[in-house]
Amino acid sequence: MVNHMITSMTGFSSHRSSNEGYSWGWEMRGVNAKGLDVRLRVPDWIEGLEQALKGQVSKAVGRGSVTLNLRVQRLLGEDRQVLKEDRLQEVLASIGVIEAAAEKAGVALAPTSGAEILNTRGVMDTAEIVEDIEALAKELLADFAPVLSAFNDMRRAEGQALYAVMTRQIDEIEKLCAKAAEAVEARREKTAETLKANLARVLEAVEADPDRIAQELALLAVKADVTEELDRLAAHIAAARDLLAGAGPVGRKLDFLMQEFNREANTLCSKSGSAELTRIGLDLKVVIDQMREQVQNVE
Repeated sequence: MVNHMITSMTGFSSHRSSNEGYSWGWEMRGVNAKGLDVRLRVPDWIEGLEQALKGQVSKAVGRGSVTLNLRVQRLLGEDRQVLKEDRLQEVLASIGVIEAAAEKAGVALAPTSGAEILNTRGVMDTAEIVEDIEALAKELLADFAPVLSAFNDMRRAEGQALYAVMTRQIDEIEKLCAKAAEAVEARREKTAETLKANLARVLEAVEADPDRIAQELALLAVKADVTEELDRLAAHIAAARDLLAGAGPVGRKLDFLMQEFNREANTLCSKSGSAELTRIGLDLKVVIDQMREQVQNVE
C-alpha cells in the first residue's frame, strides 16, 4: 500500500468549553490559497493570546487561508451574589434601635421579614471578580489543541479523497499516452506511404532537386515527430506519482507540473497529423484540466 501524506487546504472544526468564570467557543475554517494567510478574531483584552495562537497555526499549516474565531463570555449568575456581613450587622442594629424607640413611644410596628432585610441596599452584593487573565490565556491555549487537531484531521481526510481521485486521473493520463504511442506507430506507416506518393507526383510534374526535396521531407518528418512529447509526458507521470507519495506541502509543485502536462498535450495535438491522435490529445487535455482543478486544493 502506498504511504501518502497529501493534505487538503479545506478544513473545519469547532469546540465549546467553560470554567467557573467564563464560557468560550472556537470556530476554525480553511480554504485554498496561494500561500499561508492566517486571520484571527480573538478578545483583545487577553494579552499575548493572538500571537500565541497564530504561532501554533503557522507551525501546523503549510498553505491555505485560515480563519480562527474565538468568543469568550464572562459568567455572571445568582451564584455570584454574596451576603455582606458588616452591612447586615449595621441594618440589624438599626432595626433594633428603631423597634426600641417605637416601643418606648407606644407605636406598634409590623415585624421585619428576612426578605426585607436581604433587599436592603448593601446587604446582598455581587461578588468581586478577581480575574487572572494570564491563567485564562493558558487555559485557552491548552483548549485550542484539540481544535487544531480536529481541523488537521479533516484536512488529512480530504487529502485522502484527493489522493484517490488524482491517482485515478494519473492512471488515465498514462493509458491515453500509451494509446497515443500506438496511434503514432500507426500514423508512421501511413505518413511514409503518403510522402512517397506525393514525392513521386512532384518529381513527375516538375524538375526539382532531389536533395532539396529530401531535406524538406525530413524537416516535415521532424516537425511531425511527437516522441519527445510522449517521453516528457512519461517523465511528468512519474514525477506526479512521486509527489503524491511524498510528505509535506506539494501543491505548488503539482500545480507547476500540471502546466507542463498541458503544454505537452497542446503540442501533441498541434503535431498530430491524424484524427485519432488529435482525439487522444483532446481527451488528454480534458483529464489534465480535471486533475489541475483537484490540485488547487492540495496544500
